[in-house]
Amino acid sequence: MIGDHVLVGYVHDASGREALDLARAIVAVTGGRLSIAHVHPPDRPGAASEAQTVLAQAAALLDEEPAELHSQEGRSVGRGLTALAGRIGADVIVAGSPEGGAHGRIGVGAAADHLLHSATEAVMLAPSGYTPRDGLDRITVMYVRRPQCDEAVVRAAVAADRLGVPLRLVTLCLGENPERLRDDQALAIRLALESADVPSEDVTADLAEGADVAAAMDDVAWADGELLICASSEDAAAHRVFLGEVALKVLRAAPCPVTVLPRGYF
Repeated sequence: MIGDHVLVGYVHDASGREALDLARAIVAVTGGRLSIAHVHPPDRPGAASEAQTVLAQAAALLDEEPAELHSQEGRSVGRGLTALAGRIGADVIVAGSPEGGAHGRIGVGAAADHLLHSATEAVMLAPSGYTPRDGLDRITVMYVRRPQCDEAVVRAAVAADRLGVPLRLVTLCLGENPERLRDDQALAIRLALESADVPSEDVTADLAEGADVAAAMDDVAWADGELLICASSEDAAAHRVFLGEVALKVLRAAPCPVTVLPRGYF
């Protein structure tokens, strides 16, 4: 399940602390393992020692929670996190939004941009100013009828069942025929119910209508403890994350943490 082993990329600033807070919140919900990494360049004198200092600062933020600390060499933070995740068996990589971004919205820095276009594990991003909630209120999947989104529905249904939270499907309606989209959602709801023991009353669907993606995202309600899941683009290589143009707009407009699944995430 998503969150069985969470790897967070940490830097000692607000972005790093928010990413760590999100990673800790996910582990608290799933009961999974937590790994904290600081990526440093391989050819700069003193970088490895500085990484150990940063990791000690991260460890000081934990309330005696168990966590594995990793100093990782990498030509870029994104590459270093991806390599480490594969080596230690993490199933999701958590990153924060750059400082100075819009409060409550996700910003995509260099590391996140790399992860969103080539990571082999799920990628979870914390909005700027993220503060942890007590538990998880709901899982929402951005849905359009295609195989990658059906995979996301299955994974989300399994997670919702295990964690005892409702599951919602949201489909953007930007001038399309709403009845056709509702028919697609009905099929996806059936898929969710067939994939896990989620109570039928806990699986719902909303159409997000608006003139553009941002307006449509504002058209639907969001819970305080929401987690949004997006599928990778059809252009993604097998078992890789690749975020398409529309999904990137969704991510930037989302008021909650967002997880992007690699293609073929089962």
